Amino acid sequence: MSKYKALRPILWIENLDDTIGFYTQILGFTLQERNDDWQWASLEKNGVGIMLTKPNKQETFNGIVFTGSFYFTVDEVDELWEDLKTKTKICYEIETFDWEMREFAIYDNNGYILQFGQHIDEISKAE
Repeated sequence: MSKYKALRPILWIENLDDTIGFYTQILGFTLQERNDDWQWASLEKNGVGIMLTKPNKQETFNGIVFTGSFYFTVDEVDELWEDLKTKTKICYEIETFDWEMREFAIYDNNGYILQFGQHIDEISKAE
């Protein structure tokens, strides 16, 4: 049986430069590769990969059509919250939920929802 090794979402975006800027300058991703002819880029942070692209001319793009969110499991979620809360548009503020995750969510520059969470057991151990 096949072994899944990674998931690298490809986000459809309108402006490649603006989106690369958001992910590198605000979230600390590194630009790994870029191809302006394809209007495509690959970014990475701590083993987490995201690709960006303008849709092909054969595809209809009417803005953001993704009906979910991207959930990042992180450490030091409170520290990340303090860093991002004034730099981004907030979806919901940091909170500890009944499912034992401390998390918050922001919008990227395209309107995609990015959630960041840490299990409360990991927070207790760090303190």
